[in-house]
Parts: sequence; structure tokens; C-alpha cells
Amino acid sequence: MATVLVTGSAGFIGGYLVEELLGRGHDVVGLDNHSKYGPVAHSYDDNPRFRFVEGDARDAALLADLLAGCDHFVAGAAMIGGISYFHAYAYDLLATNERIMAASCDAAIAAHRAGRLRKVTYLSSSMVYESTDRWPSREGDERHVPPPLSSYGFQKLAVEYYARAAWDQYRLPYTIVRPFNCVGVGEGRALGEAEVLSGNVKLAMSHVVPDLVQKIVKGQDPLHILGTGEQVRHYTYGGDLARGIATAMEHEAAYNEDFNLSTAESTTVLELAELIWRKIKGPDVPFRYVSDEPFAHDVTKRVPDVAKAREVLGFTATTDLDAMLDEVIPWVTRAVYDGRL
Repeated sequence: MATVLVTGSAGFIGGYLVEELLGRGHDVVGLDNHSKYGPVAHSYDDNPRFRFVEGDARDAALLADLLAGCDHFVAGAAMIGGISYFHAYAYDLLATNERIMAASCDAAIAAHRAGRLRKVTYLSSSMVYESTDRWPSREGDERHVPPPLSSYGFQKLAVEYYARAAWDQYRLPYTIVRPFNCVGVGEGRALGEAEVLSGNVKLAMSHVVPDLVQKIVKGQDPLHILGTGEQVRHYTYGGDLARGIATAMEHEAAYNEDFNLSTAESTTVLELAELIWRKIKGPDVPFRYVSDEPFAHDVTKRVPDVAKAREVLGFTATTDLDAMLDEVIPWVTRAVYDGRL
């Protein structure tokens, strides 16, 4: 078993990943500055194999100190949010995340040179394929299609260049993973100052599933959706993504490779909205919706090729959308009634 540093450990995917790593027997050091949600409680907080450090992932000296005792580094810290973030924080997403990545690589290069750190597993994003004109998007396409237009997508592509450059110059081994549309529990309202309204409901500044759920729970009718609803996504359970990330971290065949981590199932936003509506409202309430003006970077189609992760890692996302929503809807509903959303 290994000791793993996970930055962004209190984040959405980070929480699932820490739980997965502990379940596999690893010791985990989590680093987060609570900048997005504030302090978040997790079931594993008292696990003796988990140590949480409150700190900033832009602090290279802190990262170097933590990595001195670690075998693996999952570089997950980032300023991140839903589509509304891309506009509200266009500069900060680029500048903050670049500083995080530079500090992460500086510390990892030194730790690897010192002899203990084996590899860095970098969390990239499906947004590296933002400007693609080919589907399904395969690993390698990101270097042949036009670069992302959003600052967030562009910076996530830069993460992958950091990974490869650190290998080219310093022989720091890497694995790149690209999660697609994470769905799960644990998200709260972000602490950011920007407010985005969708009809009469303030968005949670997060992701489409909790935002749709909270709008329906709060009684919005007709339901406001961004754009036509024909946008295609692959909604992937957070627990499945965590399993894929942990497998990529551990797997010998993942060294210096990149992987799309996603369900193979395509779903339009409109299909998702109606499914959530039916689960909350029942079969007898007519589904009504209106289309709001979409954000500029709301990609029309995001469809991954998942063959490489399946064939190399043996990874398949197995949780279907029904099961995800049966977990998420009650969680978001309680958060609305408790005033957290």
C-alpha cells in the first residue's frame, strides 16, 4: 500500500477519491483550503489512515513538505465550477489554476528527484475537447483539434502540457485522467460572490444535476434550462470516477498515458431534465420547460471514447443515471430544505 497526497481533497471528486483510496488500503494526506464550499464533513475524517491539512495548493514549499512522505500525488486542486464559473471567473480560473499547477509540478519534481515519489496523477477535464469537431473524442484528439475557447478549458489543456513537459525534462512520471460530467452528493453552494439566476432561482454555481433538482424542488414551473436542451453529455457517477482515478494511479500500464473516464451512455440535457422532473413530480404533472439563452462556452456535444480505459485499465463506469439520481435527488432536496442550497 502507498501513501498518497490528494490536493483538492475537500472538493466534489476529491471526497469520492479519498474514500476510494482509503478503501483500497492506502494512507491518504488531503490538502484543501476550503475556498469553494467552506469546511465539509466526510465520513472518513476520523479514519486513522487519513490526515487533513488545511492549506493552499499554490504553496510549493508546503507541497514539497507533504510530498516528502508520499509515494503518489493526485494533483486535483483547482478552481472549478459549472458553466457559469467560466464567465464569472474567466481570469481567475486561468491565473489561479496556473499557479496551482506550477507549484504542484515544482514540488513533485523535487520529491521525485529525492527518491520516494513514484508518479503524479493529474486531473484534467473533458473540456480539453471543447472545440472538437470529431466524436467520440479519443485520447490524442486534444492535440489535433482547435484549442479550447474558454479560459478553463485552455488551462486544463495546459495541465496536460505540464505533465508531459515535466516528464520530458525531469523524467517525472505521470498519468492524465479526464473525468466527464461528475454526478454525486456532497456539493453545496459555492462561496463565490457572483450570482446567476435561472428564471426565479439562484443557481448553486455548480453543475447541471443539482441545479435542475433544486429548481424543481423550489417549484419552478415551467423549468428553465440553458439553450435548447439538445446538448449531449455523459453523466458519470462520482464513485465510478474515483475508482477510475485510483486504478489509473495504481496501474503499471498507466505510466505516461492519458485516459478518458466516463460512462458510455449519452444523455441530452432535456432528457435529464424530464427524468428528474418525473422522479420529483411523478407521472401526472406535465413536464413544462422554457429555454434560456445559453452561455457562450456551453458545448453542444461532449462524447468520449472510453475504449482505452476499458482495455488498458479494465475500467468501466457501471452506475446508471437512474441510480445516480435516486441518490442525488434526496440529498439535494434535504440541502434545499436545510437552507444549504
